[in-house]
Amino acid sequence: MGIECLVLGAGQEIGKSCVVVTINGKRIMFDCGMHLGHSDDERYPDFSLIDGSLDCVVITHFHLDHIGALPYFTEVIGYNGPIYMTYPTKALAPLMLEDFLRISVGRGVEEKFTADDISACMKKVTPIDLKQNIQVGKDLQIRAYYAGHVLGAAMVYAKVGDASMVYTGDYNMTPDRHLGAAQIDPLELDLVITESTYATTVRDSKHASERKFLKAVHDCVVAGGKVLIPTFALGRAQELFILLEDYWERMNLKVPIYFSSGLTRQANIYYKTLMSWTNQKIKDTIALQNAFNFKHDKCSWVLCSLCLAWNALWWPFTGGLQAVGSFQGESCDAAWVTI
Repeated sequence: MGIECLVLGAGQEIGKSCVVVTINGKRIMFDCGMHLGHSDDERYPDFSLIDGSLDCVVITHFHLDHIGALPYFTEVIGYNGPIYMTYPTKALAPLMLEDFLRISVGRGVEEKFTADDISACMKKVTPIDLKQNIQVGKDLQIRAYYAGHVLGAAMVYAKVGDASMVYTGDYNMTPDRHLGAAQIDPLELDLVITESTYATTVRDSKHASERKFLKAVHDCVVAGGKVLIPTFALGRAQELFILLEDYWERMNLKVPIYFSSGLTRQANIYYKTLMSWTNQKIKDTIALQNAFNFKHDKCSWVLCSLCLAWNALWWPFTGGLQAVGSFQGESCDAAWVTI
């Protein structure tokens, strides 16, 4: 038995997830992300460190720090082997990549891939189901497990001969409003590579955090103020849509909610059609109402300065946001709520 790991990204850092594992001579790349905190060569994994060919690439989910470098790897570096990801990831990844490219072009930043590269790359992807046994060549077997985190996120089991491992990607052991907790079979493994961003962080109760968030929003809008909520990622945006939609209904609030991103609007369409990947509560209620049909949320292209002229909740999607400040005005004319 022999296992070797080459960490090309996300080792001792957050971002640019990319780990190459060799198991009994078979080589797998887990994730192929970019680092949004860099705009130079540090943005992408150093693929020149890979000694030899890969048997396959497996992407755990659609966030850019896990998939952002894939078009560069396939269309510029020239990888032409198998690529696997779940059906929701394949559906939503192009939206994320195209939105990132659009923002980069708007900022005058030249990226290492084009819109045509994104399209060509995604045509090479093979979508897979959860717990589907995928045979790669003669000896390598992979299998995806439900990871929570975002729609379609997967943990990946890989086995070659007498050696096996799991690469978790990002996962969540606590169910939320639209996703369940991560689930995996009991397995005897030789290696586990796990996401650990918050491994040593003691976090506040989710319910307490939500109550604090809703109170801040409520206090501001009932006083005639405006609330600005930057959200940094798909999945998180949908979770907050559901939270606010439920609260607006219970409190009979009439204040409009606007979101500014075409990306969010497009993603909601896919969320509506991929309900089987959500939690059981949403599946059970689909006959009565699709949880992603938001009555109070409206897509808007008005500028933020115009929006702040009236009582409203304003929701910009800030893809790739690394960090933001926080303040709340004393008079409740406006509130900036970070999430």
